[in-house]
Amino acid sequence: MKSYAKINIFLKITGFRGNYHEISSRFVLFKALFDEINFIKRQSDELILGDKIENNIIFKAKFELENLGFKNEIDEFFKLNQINLIKNIPMGGGLGGGSSNAAAFLNMVNDELNLGIKPQKLMQIAKNIGADVSFFVSKFDSANVSGIGEIVSEFDDDLPDIKLITSPIFCSTPAVFAKFRSSFCGFDLDLASNLEKLSSKEILTSFKNYELNDLLKPCLELYPNLEVQDNEFLSGSGSTKFSLV
Repeated sequence: MKSYAKINIFLKITGFRGNYHEISSRFVLFKALFDEINFIKRQSDELILGDKIENNIIFKAKFELENLGFKNEIDEFFKLNQINLIKNIPMGGGLGGGSSNAAAFLNMVNDELNLGIKPQKLMQIAKNIGADVSFFVSKFDSANVSGIGEIVSEFDDDLPDIKLITSPIFCSTPAVFAKFRSSFCGFDLDLASNLEKLSSKEILTSFKNYELNDLLKPCLELYPNLEVQDNEFLSGSGSTKFSLV
């Protein structure tokens, strides 16, 4: 199964919820870049063949399904099978690769084991795993995402041609959000509300990069070598940039 990357057309912080940040954002799948995740016959003792990712979020997804009452079915299946994960989406790039993998795992296990979990229930499970997982579980090509990432509304979008610009720089999402909070100077709720109504093409051709992503400034303060040009936009907390073709 292809586990697609996502980009944030815009990302506005709209509130604080304890240690979490409430957002208003447009998520779109970027289908030209994807990881590959499949079930294969067991070749080793690991759940994920050759897994080199510390605290892989797929384990959280597995735990949530077990807690839902499917531990026996899952244990039996993975006695004979394991996960083959081929990573192409860079980590720390703001592309949601880990969340996409977790969502793909949820959907695959649900289908392969005939668990019969309804899509809405999968969405509820997803919000316990990670902020972006609900969007990926939805399988929407484009959606307005709010709350702390758990509220996902499909958007009938007009997507422009986009060029992705990846970077070897690893941007820590917690560090970027913490930097935003430490230099907090208010929420722009009116702009966030207006952006939710516009197509992605309208947004990217009408606004500056610093208007669209509240994490751009704190990200550049933490990672000055990232160097975002005027015609480039930052996805999420970075480090991936994108531009119009």
